[in-house]
Amino acid sequence: MAENLMCEMRKGGIALLTLNRPQAKNALSIALRNEVTSRLAELADDEALRVVVVTGAGDTFSAGFDLKEFQRAGEPAFSDQLWASSDRFHRAVLEFPLPIVAAVNGPALAGGFDLAAMCDLRIASTNATFSHPEVAFGEVAYGLLHDLLGGALARELCLLGRPVDAAEALLLNLVSAVAEPEVLLDEALALAGRLAAFPARTLRSTRTKIRTRSQNLIRGTLDL
Repeated sequence: MAENLMCEMRKGGIALLTLNRPQAKNALSIALRNEVTSRLAELADDEALRVVVVTGAGDTFSAGFDLKEFQRAGEPAFSDQLWASSDRFHRAVLEFPLPIVAAVNGPALAGGFDLAAMCDLRIASTNATFSHPEVAFGEVAYGLLHDLLGGALARELCLLGRPVDAAEALLLNLVSAVAEPEVLLDEALALAGRLAAFPARTLRSTRTKIRTRSQNLIRGTLDL
Protein backbone atom coordinates (compact mmCIF):
# COMPACT_ATOMS: atom_id res chain seq x y z
CA MET A 1 0.00 0.00 0.00
CA ALA A 2 1.31 3.45 -0.91
CA GLU A 3 2.16 5.83 1.88
CA ASN A 4 -0.32 8.65 2.51
CA LEU A 5 2.59 11.06 2.87
CA MET A 6 5.98 10.99 1.19
CA CYS A 7 8.97 12.81 2.66
CA GLU A 8 12.08 13.46 0.62
CA MET A 9 15.10 15.26 1.98
CA ARG A 10 16.70 17.56 -0.59
CA LYS A 11 20.12 19.13 -0.42
CA GLY A 12 20.50 22.43 1.35
CA GLY A 13 18.26 21.61 4.29
CA ILE A 14 14.97 21.30 2.40
CA ALA A 15 12.32 18.68 3.13
CA LEU A 16 9.70 17.93 0.48
CA LEU A 17 6.40 16.59 1.81
CA THR A 18 4.00 15.19 -0.78
CA LEU A 19 0.38 14.45 0.04
CA ASN A 20 0.04 11.07 -1.61
CA ARG A 21 -3.62 10.15 -2.01
CA PRO A 22 -4.09 11.14 -5.67
CA GLN A 23 -6.91 8.62 -6.07
CA ALA A 24 -8.82 10.63 -3.44
CA LYS A 25 -7.62 14.04 -4.63
CA ASN A 26 -5.26 14.09 -1.63
CA ALA A 27 -8.17 14.37 0.78
CA LEU A 28 -6.93 14.98 4.31
CA SER A 29 -8.06 11.80 6.03
CA ILE A 30 -7.37 11.18 9.70
CA ALA A 31 -4.47 8.93 8.68
CA LEU A 32 -2.94 11.56 6.40
CA ARG A 33 -3.36 14.35 8.92
CA ASN A 34 -1.74 12.20 11.59
CA GLU A 35 1.19 11.43 9.28
CA VAL A 36 1.70 15.13 8.56
CA THR A 37 1.58 15.89 12.28
CA SER A 38 4.09 13.17 13.13
CA ARG A 39 6.45 14.03 10.30
CA LEU A 40 6.50 17.72 11.17
CA ALA A 41 7.26 16.85 14.80
CA GLU A 42 10.26 14.83 13.62
CA LEU A 43 11.45 17.54 11.23
CA ALA A 44 11.18 20.24 13.89
CA ASP A 45 14.08 18.62 15.74
CA ASP A 46 16.30 18.28 12.66
CA GLU A 47 19.12 20.79 13.14
CA ALA A 48 20.08 20.59 9.46
CA LEU A 49 16.60 21.51 8.26
CA ARG A 50 15.83 25.01 7.01
CA VAL A 51 12.60 24.84 4.99
CA VAL A 52 9.69 22.48 4.29
CA VAL A 53 7.91 22.38 0.93
CA VAL A 54 4.42 20.85 0.77
CA THR A 55 2.74 19.71 -2.45
CA GLY A 56 0.24 17.16 -3.69
CA ALA A 57 0.60 14.08 -5.85
CA GLY A 58 -1.28 14.08 -9.13
CA ASP A 59 -3.26 17.07 -10.36
CA THR A 60 -4.80 18.24 -7.06
CA PHE A 61 -3.15 19.93 -4.09
CA SER A 62 -5.87 18.76 -1.71
CA ALA A 63 -9.64 18.52 -1.87
CA GLY A 64 -9.87 19.10 1.88
CA PHE A 65 -10.96 16.79 4.66
CA ASP A 66 -12.18 13.34 3.68
CA LEU A 67 -15.97 13.62 3.34
CA LYS A 68 -16.41 9.88 3.86
CA GLU A 69 -15.09 10.34 7.37
CA PHE A 70 -17.35 13.32 8.01
CA GLN A 71 -20.33 11.09 7.31
CA ARG A 72 -19.44 9.37 10.59
CA ALA A 73 -19.11 12.59 12.57
CA GLY A 74 -22.35 11.77 14.38
CA GLU A 75 -20.70 8.79 16.06
CA PRO A 76 -19.37 10.15 19.38
CA ALA A 77 -16.19 8.07 19.56
CA PHE A 78 -15.32 8.66 15.91
CA SER A 79 -16.14 12.36 16.19
CA ASP A 80 -13.68 12.70 19.07
CA GLN A 81 -11.00 11.02 16.96
CA LEU A 82 -11.83 13.19 13.94
CA TRP A 83 -11.60 16.53 15.71
CA ALA A 84 -8.61 15.61 17.87
CA SER A 85 -6.69 14.66 14.72
CA SER A 86 -7.75 17.91 13.08
CA ASP A 87 -6.68 20.03 16.04
CA ARG A 88 -3.26 18.35 16.16
CA PHE A 89 -2.81 18.80 12.42
CA HIS A 90 -3.60 22.51 12.39
CA ARG A 91 -1.43 23.16 15.41
CA ALA A 92 1.49 21.19 13.90
CA VAL A 93 1.47 23.34 10.77
CA LEU A 94 0.78 26.69 12.42
CA GLU A 95 3.36 26.18 15.16
CA PHE A 96 6.11 24.59 13.07
CA PRO A 97 9.36 26.43 13.92
CA LEU A 98 10.68 26.87 10.35
CA PRO A 99 9.19 28.29 7.13
CA ILE A 100 6.79 26.16 5.08
CA VAL A 101 6.29 26.74 1.36
CA ALA A 102 3.21 25.40 -0.44
CA ALA A 103 3.64 24.29 -4.05
CA VAL A 104 -0.05 24.37 -4.98
CA ASN A 105 -0.15 22.04 -7.97
CA GLY A 106 -3.91 22.11 -8.54
CA PRO A 107 -7.19 22.79 -6.74
CA ALA A 108 -6.84 23.64 -3.04
CA LEU A 109 -10.32 23.22 -1.65
CA ALA A 110 -11.79 23.57 1.85
CA GLY A 111 -9.22 22.10 4.26
CA GLY A 112 -6.75 22.00 1.38
CA PHE A 113 -7.16 25.77 1.02
CA ASP A 114 -6.61 26.02 4.77
CA LEU A 115 -3.40 24.02 4.51
CA ALA A 116 -2.08 26.33 1.78
CA ALA A 117 -3.10 29.37 3.85
CA MET A 118 -1.28 28.04 6.92
CA CYS A 119 1.98 27.88 4.97
CA ASP A 120 4.23 30.92 5.01
CA LEU A 121 4.61 31.26 1.23
CA ARG A 122 2.67 29.84 -1.70
CA ILE A 123 3.53 29.25 -5.35
CA ALA A 124 0.64 28.17 -7.55
CA SER A 125 0.40 26.19 -10.74
CA THR A 126 -1.57 27.83 -13.52
CA ASN A 127 -4.05 25.00 -12.88
CA ALA A 128 -4.53 25.92 -9.22
CA THR A 129 -7.76 27.21 -7.76
CA PHE A 130 -8.64 28.14 -4.20
CA SER A 131 -12.12 27.92 -2.69
CA HIS A 132 -14.27 26.99 0.28
CA PRO A 133 -17.12 24.92 -1.22
CA GLU A 134 -17.84 23.46 2.22
CA VAL A 135 -19.73 26.66 3.08
CA ALA A 136 -22.73 24.87 1.56
CA PHE A 137 -22.76 22.20 4.25
CA GLY A 138 -20.31 22.98 7.06
CA GLU A 139 -18.11 25.46 8.88
CA VAL A 140 -15.37 27.43 7.15
CA ALA A 141 -12.04 28.49 8.67
CA TYR A 142 -12.19 32.29 8.56
CA GLY A 143 -9.21 33.49 10.58
CA LEU A 144 -6.60 32.10 8.21
CA LEU A 145 -7.80 34.21 5.29
CA HIS A 146 -8.48 37.25 7.46
CA ASP A 147 -4.83 37.13 8.50
CA LEU A 148 -3.60 36.87 4.90
CA LEU A 149 -6.06 39.00 2.92
CA GLY A 150 -7.95 41.24 5.33
CA GLY A 151 -11.51 41.15 6.52
CA ALA A 152 -13.45 42.28 3.45
CA LEU A 153 -12.01 39.73 1.04
CA ALA A 154 -11.89 36.97 3.64
CA ARG A 155 -15.59 37.44 4.31
CA GLU A 156 -16.38 37.28 0.60
CA LEU A 157 -14.42 34.07 0.06
CA CYS A 158 -15.66 32.39 3.23
CA LEU A 159 -19.32 33.42 3.03
CA LEU A 160 -19.76 32.84 -0.71
CA GLY A 161 -17.23 30.07 -1.33
CA ARG A 162 -16.17 31.95 -4.48
CA PRO A 163 -13.28 30.26 -6.29
CA VAL A 164 -10.07 32.17 -6.95
CA ASP A 165 -7.91 31.09 -9.87
CA ALA A 166 -4.13 31.34 -9.97
CA ALA A 167 -4.05 34.65 -11.81
CA GLU A 168 -6.36 36.33 -9.28
CA ALA A 169 -4.50 34.70 -6.39
CA LEU A 170 -1.34 36.43 -7.63
CA LEU A 171 -3.09 39.80 -7.87
CA LEU A 172 -4.41 39.35 -4.33
CA ASN A 173 -0.94 38.39 -3.02
CA LEU A 174 -2.39 35.10 -1.90
CA VAL A 175 0.48 33.48 -3.80
CA SER A 176 3.98 34.80 -4.45
CA ALA A 177 4.24 33.47 -7.99
CA VAL A 178 2.47 31.40 -10.62
CA ALA A 179 4.26 28.75 -12.67
CA GLU A 180 3.43 26.27 -15.38
CA PRO A 181 2.67 22.83 -13.94
CA GLU A 182 5.83 21.21 -15.29
CA VAL A 183 8.11 23.71 -13.53
CA LEU A 184 6.07 24.42 -10.40
CA LEU A 185 8.05 22.17 -8.09
CA ASP A 186 11.37 23.48 -9.42
CA GLU A 187 10.20 27.03 -8.73
CA ALA A 188 9.03 26.14 -5.24
CA LEU A 189 12.31 24.39 -4.45
CA ALA A 190 14.24 27.38 -5.78
CA LEU A 191 12.28 29.65 -3.45
CA ALA A 192 12.94 27.24 -0.61
CA GLY A 193 16.62 27.35 -1.51
CA ARG A 194 16.64 31.12 -1.16
CA LEU A 195 15.16 30.76 2.31
CA ALA A 196 17.52 27.93 3.23
CA ALA A 197 20.50 30.17 2.54
CA PHE A 198 19.70 32.18 5.66
CA PRO A 199 20.89 31.09 9.13
CA ALA A 200 18.62 28.65 10.92
CA ARG A 201 18.46 30.88 13.98
CA THR A 202 17.17 33.75 11.84
CA LEU A 203 14.52 31.58 10.20
CA ARG A 204 13.39 30.17 13.53
CA SER A 205 13.29 33.63 15.12
CA THR A 206 11.23 35.08 12.29
CA ARG A 207 8.87 32.09 12.31
CA THR A 208 8.36 32.63 16.05
CA LYS A 209 7.47 36.27 15.40
CA ILE A 210 5.03 35.21 12.68
CA ARG A 211 3.34 32.80 15.08
CA THR A 212 3.22 35.38 17.86
CA ARG A 213 1.73 38.11 15.67
CA SER A 214 -0.67 35.81 13.86
CA GLN A 215 -4.32 35.82 14.82
CA ASN A 216 -4.42 32.10 14.18
CA LEU A 217 -2.90 30.65 17.34
CA ILE A 218 -5.69 28.15 17.79
CA ARG A 219 -7.28 26.33 20.66
CA GLY A 220 -9.00 23.99 18.22
CA THR A 221 -10.03 23.59 14.61
CA LEU A 222 -13.43 25.22 15.03
CA ASP A 223 -11.79 28.34 16.48
CA LEU A 224 -10.01 29.07 13.18
